Amino acid sequence: MASTVEVVEFVLGGERYALDIQLAREIVEMIQITPIPRAPSYISGVINLRGEITNIMNLNTLLDLPHQEIRDNQKIIVLVPEAVSGSNVGIIVDDVIGVLQVAEAEIEHLGDGLASEVSGFVKGIIKVKRDESDKENTCLIIWIDMQKVVEDVAKK
Repeated sequence: MASTVEVVEFVLGGERYALDIQLAREIVEMIQITPIPRAPSYISGVINLRGEITNIMNLNTLLDLPHQEIRDNQKIIVLVPEAVSGSNVGIIVDDVIGVLQVAEAEIEHLGDGLASEVSGFVKGIIKVKRDESDKENTCLIIWIDMQKVVEDVAKK
């Protein structure tokens, strides 16, 4: 039997991304974020999530994507504390598509060539056929290594 991987697929800046399902604790609707004075640019602020203070990180800033204003229709993916050194952390995304089971054959791993600069944060590119009858209609999803992204931030 071919091995499969489960990921959470989400949209950010019109592009599709994914992260490991075991890193996602929950997905919540956008709520009021309280800014923190003098916080790094990738920290949008904090929220009170059922009595727990949760740091909210701006994934656009972390991934060097164009800055976008926070909107009410966005979602927050709250990560499991084990993924982020025991902290309560959430990331802002434009929308969550859902959970996706991906066969290993549908994942293209990046080599050391031109993509080596970003390959540290990208586990691979997932190729998904949205319609079996249309072989040309393949959607590409960037599979982010969220733990490496967060570890890199912690070093700064």
